[in-house]
Amino acid sequence: MKVDSGIGFDLHRIPEQVKAIEAAGYDGVRTAEMNHDPFFPLLLAAEHSEKLELATSIAVAFARSPMNLANIGHDLNAYSRGRFTLGLGSQIKPHITKRFSMQWGAPAAQMRELVLAMRAIWANWYEGAPLEFVGKYYRHTLMTPAFTPQDKEYGAPKVILAAVGPAMTEVAGEVADGMIIHPFSNVPYIESVTLPAIERGLAKAGRRREDFEISYSCFVVTGRDEAEFEASRKAAKERIAFYGSTPAYKGVLEAIGVGELQGELNAMSKQGRWQEMGELITDDIINAFGVMGEPGEIAPEMLKRYAGFTDRTSASFPVSDEAERQAIIAALKAG
Repeated sequence: MKVDSGIGFDLHRIPEQVKAIEAAGYDGVRTAEMNHDPFFPLLLAAEHSEKLELATSIAVAFARSPMNLANIGHDLNAYSRGRFTLGLGSQIKPHITKRFSMQWGAPAAQMRELVLAMRAIWANWYEGAPLEFVGKYYRHTLMTPAFTPQDKEYGAPKVILAAVGPAMTEVAGEVADGMIIHPFSNVPYIESVTLPAIERGLAKAGRRREDFEISYSCFVVTGRDEAEFEASRKAAKERIAFYGSTPAYKGVLEAIGVGELQGELNAMSKQGRWQEMGELITDDIINAFGVMGEPGEIAPEMLKRYAGFTDRTSASFPVSDEAERQAIIAALKAG
């Protein structure tokens, strides 16, 4: 199992941070699109590392056009000498239409078309194929030599998609190089919904599971003492409650027999009762979405539950002792 580290958005600190991450033996670094652009830190990460794999996990796809993403993906992959992976997610309609002021279609169909449009653009750049992509959401039919990149040695980046529902998951299996399973998942849902949808997508494209990388980072509750453990537990409860309030994720709760909780969490979220929502998340629910225990118990339990379908994970463990963190990472990589 490969193990990645997140990196922050303080661009002044990225160089030293990335050097330390690479020296510590991580396989890659990832950024998420939150309150800063997800691509700028990876440019610095590419400059100050030699082997680390670089990925967005995720960048908001529908906030950008396929041409814009194709350019960014090309530039980062060329500069990093083939180490960049473009990780994309759809976000939800209110953010796309009200925050980014962009169009929103049927998200799975639009994502499929966006990825295919990028691949058509890259085929034009790297293989000289005519650019004639005409779809429902995107249209790309013009490309001239002046706008074609010249540094083509490393080709197109890999593309991975974040998904929860079966439709988007199937799209990932069909058109992407891998998938990020949302942290708000559990083994019953993954086994009954996620993995079968991936297989359907792979079958459509005539591809094998061996050629498709699955990333999954479960919730982890741990700590060196009672105070650390409780802080970790509280954070997990609140985060699970936040995700659980999303109507589209009701099926994930239904997979563990608590589907009725979604409506209650959603109503509380509309009232702004964010901290109270976490009180509805029991230890049994936490255990369904991740692992709880002493630091030394985390890696064995993660491997036991998730190694059968997970190719890489994130090392965002709530562990303050660096030696204990490194022990967890080493155990996961060895497993």
